[in-house]
Amino acid sequence: MKIDNGYSAVMARKAEIMKASVGIDYSIFESGSISFDYEKMMKETGYTLSEMQNIQYSTAVGNTPILELKNLTALARKIAPEGKGARIFIKDEASNPSGSFKARRAANAVYHAKKLGYKGVIAATSGNYGAAVASQAAMAGLKCIIVQECYDSNGIGQPEIVEKARACEALGSEVVQLSVGPELFYKFLLLLEETGYFNASLYTPFGIAGVETLGYEIAMQCREKYGKDPDVVVCTNAGGGNLTGTARGLIKAGAKSKVVAASVNLKGLHMASDKHFNKKSFTTGHTGFGMPFTTWPDRSDVPRSAARPMRYMDRYVTINQGEVFYITESLASLEGIEKGPAGNTALAAAFSIAQEMDKDQMVLVQETEYTGAGKHVQPQLSFAKENGIEVIFGNPADEIPGKNIVLPEHPSMIKAKDLDMTKLRKSLIKNSLEFTGKTPTICDIEFLAEETNTDIEFVENTLAELKK
Repeated sequence: MKIDNGYSAVMARKAEIMKASVGIDYSIFESGSISFDYEKMMKETGYTLSEMQNIQYSTAVGNTPILELKNLTALARKIAPEGKGARIFIKDEASNPSGSFKARRAANAVYHAKKLGYKGVIAATSGNYGAAVASQAAMAGLKCIIVQECYDSNGIGQPEIVEKARACEALGSEVVQLSVGPELFYKFLLLLEETGYFNASLYTPFGIAGVETLGYEIAMQCREKYGKDPDVVVCTNAGGGNLTGTARGLIKAGAKSKVVAASVNLKGLHMASDKHFNKKSFTTGHTGFGMPFTTWPDRSDVPRSAARPMRYMDRYVTINQGEVFYITESLASLEGIEKGPAGNTALAAAFSIAQEMDKDQMVLVQETEYTGAGKHVQPQLSFAKENGIEVIFGNPADEIPGKNIVLPEHPSMIKAKDLDMTKLRKSLIKNSLEFTGKTPTICDIEFLAEETNTDIEFVENTLAELKK
C-alpha cells in the first residue's frame, strides 16, 4: 500500500514519526491536561552529569577556558557611575570541535543515537547546531542529514546560513536547503520517516542535558580560579536550550548566580515571512525566536520541549543589532579576540549590565562561537545594505529592525533594555490555555507556577484576569 506523503497526511503522523525517531514515548510524561512531568522527562536521558561529561570529553568537547576581558571591563568602568563596573568574563565555547557550545548538545544526542543502533542522525537547523551534529556524527561513524531553512523565494541566502551549509558538507553531512516557510518541518518529518534516522533535535532531553555540563563547568572553574561563583551569567536566548541547560548545570553545582537572557531586538520582523527573511542580520539569538519560545516552548520539533527558559531566567533583556556589531569590533580591537555574533549578543548585554554592578562583582557571558566568512561584521553589513537596510552611526535607540542598523557613536550608548517579566509570565499562562484548549486543573496550576517561576497565587490571579 502506497503511503500518503502529502502535507496533511505527514503532519497527521507527526507523533508516530517522532516516537520512532527519538526513542522516547512522550505520552508517559503527560497528565492528560496542560501539565506534564518535566523532571521525569529530563531523567529519560539515562545519563548522570558525570557520564555526560565523559561522553563529551571523549570527543574533545567541553572543559573550555574562561577568559577575563580586562580591557572591555576598563572601558565599562570608564563610563559607569563611581564604584560600578563589574569584571567581565567569557566562557570560550569556540574552543569546541565545531566552534560553539552546540557541540555539547550534539555529542550527547549522537552518542545516544549510536547506542540505540540508529544508522544516522537528522537535525533541522540553519546555524551552529548543524555543524556540531555533522562533526559529532563524523566522529561516531554515523550518516548525517542537516535540513536548513536557507533561502527566500528569490533564492537569496543569508551569508551565515550559506556558510554553515558549506561547513556541514565539509564535515561529511548531506545538506537539504529549503526556502522560508512551513515546508521545513514537513520535509524534516518526511526524511525522518524515510531514513529511520535519529532525530537529533535541539529540544530533546539529550540536547538540553548536554548543556548542563557548561553551567556546571562555569561554577567549578570560577570557584577554582576566582574563589567565587559569578554574580550574573548572561545567556544569548533563542529557542531557550542554551539558557535552560546552563541554568540547570549551575543549580547542580549549587551556584546562586543570577541568570539573564539576552536577545537581539528584531521587533516587527516575522521569522516565517519571506519578505522579512533577509531583512535581519542575525540568524539566531534574536527576539523572533526568543520571545515566542519563551512564552510557549512546545512550538518546537518534539512533542514536549526540554528547553523551558522561563523556569530559570531572572531577567530578560534585549540589545540592538548595531550594538552587537559594535561590541564585536570592540572585542577584536581591545582584546585581540574574534568571536561570532551569537555570543556577542550576550556580551553586548553584559557590557551594559556590568555598569550597574559593583566593581568587585563578576558578570560572565556563558558562550562564544567561532567567526568565519559569513559571520563577520563586514559581510553582514554589506548584505544588509544589499537588502535595503540603511547602516548609520547614531543612537541605537533609533534603530528600526528591517529598516536600519544604528551603530553607537559612543560605547556609553550601549544599553540593555529590560523586558517585562510579569507580562511574559502571563503570556505563557495565556498561551497554555489557547494552545491546549484545556481548563486548568489544580495539577496544571502547580505546573504553571513552576513554568513561570512564580507561585500558585500568581497563576490563579492571572487566570482570573484572563476570564474577565
